[in-house]
Amino acid sequence: MPPRFLSSEEYDEHAHRLYHQGDFDGALEVLKEAVSLYPEHIDLYVGLGYARMAREEFAWARRAFERALLIDSRHEDALVGLGETLLRLGEHARAQRLFQQVTKSSFGDDIELLLTMGRALYREGLYGMARDYFARAAAARPESADAAASLGYALHRLGNDVGAGRQIRRALRLDPDLFEARVYLGHILYDRGEWEATLREFERVPPVHHWDALAVWRTIELRQILEGLEAGDRALRAWWERLEELEGDHDPIDRLLAEIEAKANGWDSGPDPSQLELFPGGGDDDPPRVIRRGDGRTFRGSPTEIVRQMRDAAGFSRESLSRYMKRLSERWLEQFGLEIPSQDPRSFLDGAVQAGLLRQEG
Repeated sequence: MPPRFLSSEEYDEHAHRLYHQGDFDGALEVLKEAVSLYPEHIDLYVGLGYARMAREEFAWARRAFERALLIDSRHEDALVGLGETLLRLGEHARAQRLFQQVTKSSFGDDIELLLTMGRALYREGLYGMARDYFARAAAARPESADAAASLGYALHRLGNDVGAGRQIRRALRLDPDLFEARVYLGHILYDRGEWEATLREFERVPPVHHWDALAVWRTIELRQILEGLEAGDRALRAWWERLEELEGDHDPIDRLLAEIEAKANGWDSGPDPSQLELFPGGGDDDPPRVIRRGDGRTFRGSPTEIVRQMRDAAGFSRESLSRYMKRLSERWLEQFGLEIPSQDPRSFLDGAVQAGLLRQEG
């Protein structure tokens, strides 16, 4: 018997499975074959558009969604997909018109479409518009934890911390295992200085379900401060292991290529920051400094020695200097919006002093 061709629906279902498994290349190949056999099946073009978008092939994604709309100009998934693609391409005004077309149609209260449009706007930093779509979704489906949490995220980005906390807590009452929302709430509480409440939220997410390295760092830090644990305490082992998984070393091939590129461009990167502790002076040739922290504590020595003292005083002596500087820089960026370089101790201290986060004495 000759091989049986799959139906368009079977192709579509197969591509969906591959897409949700993260196999975007496989989904794309299935859909390309499918549209060659069923050139008038609109859902195949919509799937093709999303597969292209997942691969960041936005021009090709746009073409697929536009082809779908030639078949049916009112197809809601194609309208939303094209709008999302246009946002990625910077065509915000046209994207918003397409989204408005959907909300004015009979699908205007479809929560999945509303959330998709809101998330697309959120990714582009259009938080006010995103909030409106999330609010509409939350009103249309009051029992949706995802809608409430998404509304909370947008409100937080707009500076409404009270409203954000209220919505995120509401989401967690609806779904206590919505771990992303619980971690987000933990960060809000951390920024307010509510350490015990922060730790409570972070610890209600099992380490294996933490995908935010900063949240794991903060959990370790707060347990050391609040519970008096040492860095090597067995109670912290699962958290350190999860952190290693999230902050694993870069692919050695990527690192080699970066080194080749640096040499080709004449850049002298100096010692590998991850190996700074192997060099007593860390490449420092500065005269000794005195750095005062906000709590009044002072540290003396070369830049590398000062950063090492700061790290040890914070209770993270088992952590590499490069990782400590990176973590502290990420915290300052999140708390104060200040970007502090972390590639080497000298730049790290200079940046922190210039930003007013540390003070240089003398």
